[in-house]
Amino acid sequence: MGCSRYMKKASRTGAFFIALFSTLLAQACPAPGVTRMVTVARVVDGDTLRLTDGRSLRLIGINAPELDPRRRNGPEPFAQAARKHLQQLVAASGGRIAIYPARPEKDRYGRSLVHLFDAQGSNLEAQLLAAGLGYFVAFAPASPIASCQQASERAARHASAGLWAGAVVRAVDDLRDPGFAVLRGELTSVEDNAGGTWLAVDGGLVLRVAPSERASFASLLAGAVPGRRLEARGWVVERRSGSGKGRARWLLTLSGPLMLEWLD
Repeated sequence: MGCSRYMKKASRTGAFFIALFSTLLAQACPAPGVTRMVTVARVVDGDTLRLTDGRSLRLIGINAPELDPRRRNGPEPFAQAARKHLQQLVAASGGRIAIYPARPEKDRYGRSLVHLFDAQGSNLEAQLLAAGLGYFVAFAPASPIASCQQASERAARHASAGLWAGAVVRAVDDLRDPGFAVLRGELTSVEDNAGGTWLAVDGGLVLRVAPSERASFASLLAGAVPGRRLEARGWVVERRSGSGKGRARWLLTLSGPLMLEWLD
């Protein structure tokens, strides 16, 4: 019994310090401008909310595990935990949160893309990332708090918190379905044409930088030497024509420079 009580106390203590640490990280990601207070009607999932005025908000800077029950294999691991944590953050703020619009302003589903802050000014995305309940994402041009949010995820990875306790970073060879992924591999070739800059990665993946984004990727592309190891993240799609001879099966269009990192 003594051991059991000790373990429960240790668990509660650990949870307290994780929560405190995530809050401190979030407070280091201050709103980059004037925010506006809104009222939340409900939390849909770990990165989506519905407001009382009917609008849907999509948190930018994070991609939470998919909760959609229509998925073939059901909700992704930690999807329920991400929604619950976001519900708790909203409730702790009295159901009122501050929004700061992001760029682009809307996603393809018509949801407003925003950064969210609680009544104390703490960034909600950073708190979720620090708890290991989502993946950091960034778009070009980068948000003023993108690097801060990235640091929140790195802290979670270092602590093996949440989803980072598992093997979520995969080799390209392990890809079976399209969707969001964090991938590691070796650069095999680089090609520039009218469609963009194409970085081929071993295992059947090509990373694309859109022509309009080449300038923001300039420093990264300067280091694009075949043989270098890299980590890339984003939404992977299967190319329509399949994986014919010399053609990569998977395509990932990089949404911003922070979505690609050289490992050596």
